[in-house]
Amino acid sequence: MSAAPYSLKAVRALALRAQGLDAPNPRGFRAGDDDVYDAVRRVGWVQLDTLQVVNRAQYVTLWSRLGDYDAKALDRLAFGDRADSPDGGGRRLFEYWAHAACLIPLAEYRCFMPMMRRRRDGRGGWRREWIAKPENRRLARSVLEKIEANGAARPADFRTEKKKPGAWWNWDSAKTALEYLYDAGELAIANRINFQRIYDVRRRALPRWVDTSEPSEEDALKRLLEISMKALGICEPAQVGDYFHMKRTEAKPLVESLIADGVFVPVRAALADGEARDTLIHRDDRRLLDMAADGEIAPRRTTFLSPFDSLFWARGRDESVWGFNQILECYKRAPDRIWGYFCLPILDGGRLVGRFDPKMERKTGVMRIKSLHLEPGVRPSARLASSVARAMRDFMRFHAARDLAIERANPPDFGEKAAAAV
Repeated sequence: MSAAPYSLKAVRALALRAQGLDAPNPRGFRAGDDDVYDAVRRVGWVQLDTLQVVNRAQYVTLWSRLGDYDAKALDRLAFGDRADSPDGGGRRLFEYWAHAACLIPLAEYRCFMPMMRRRRDGRGGWRREWIAKPENRRLARSVLEKIEANGAARPADFRTEKKKPGAWWNWDSAKTALEYLYDAGELAIANRINFQRIYDVRRRALPRWVDTSEPSEEDALKRLLEISMKALGICEPAQVGDYFHMKRTEAKPLVESLIADGVFVPVRAALADGEARDTLIHRDDRRLLDMAADGEIAPRRTTFLSPFDSLFWARGRDESVWGFNQILECYKRAPDRIWGYFCLPILDGGRLVGRFDPKMERKTGVMRIKSLHLEPGVRPSARLASSVARAMRDFMRFHAARDLAIERANPPDFGEKAAAAV
């Protein structure tokens, strides 16, 4: 451990640099496909979500880092634009389970194969009981053979067909089989239409260049923990596996092994409560942490974050590093919500300074802010209002919004300042 703890300022700077959230984009910058891919690669994987009061989470996560960009670039990277091309038509991402359902670089596909094998063998969750039943094994084989013979399919394709005598599937059971086969790696997500999954056999869905040599489970998990650590920048030892959504008890011996091998480096760091704690960095980031401590990395970006942003994936780090309680309230009853249905945290430099609850009214072109809150102790300065307004203008361009309406703000004069600056 280092003799003197690193400052909270350095901790925040390294965490934001690791996530690509520390610096504003150059003037006139417009992200292309390579920039979008690099942003995904940097954070490891990007979480998917169906909610779309504004653009879906995966698109907003990249907007936070790239500014206004063509969201179709992410779709091209995930599904390609020429399905019959040997290289996947430019496809460089695939959909699978990481922190949750995520888009992941295909360069890391092989690291997920041991997990697929576990699920194929019925280890984990509902799969064990489901695949143990002979009728379900026959069902899965029947569904796989149908897609192999007839091509990619949606769950709805099974709904439209009558169950023939002797057939093992109907729509509900076929959908379960599709999910099992996808989890097991027999099927992959070849496309999405209106966000509905299109399943195809793996050999047709994956570009030919993808490495499908399966590593050992230990090697795969260590690689995924390395990606997690580099994407986190710095965190407490128990939090590394949270990024991948690995059980802490499962991650602990692997993290300890990576420390023993010198891949993860322990450092003492001050956190938001003023206490110094044992934390970890990746060995490749020693120089970056020292640069952050010397002030050579100084976060200057003002942006908004999806509630599903990877900055928040290490459990408890929102409060221990940022002094901010990140909470998604869309699943609460309306009377029980404090902040709003789908609040986006506001990042300003090295601080999380507030949050707002937006709704994009697509028919009218209005970006409606139902509520805007600054955190306690945050001064509603003209400089902050101007920075938030600049980010809001870009956020509105990204959503093709023509007008802004702020219904309620706390403090009220900050909402007025920000709206006037927009």
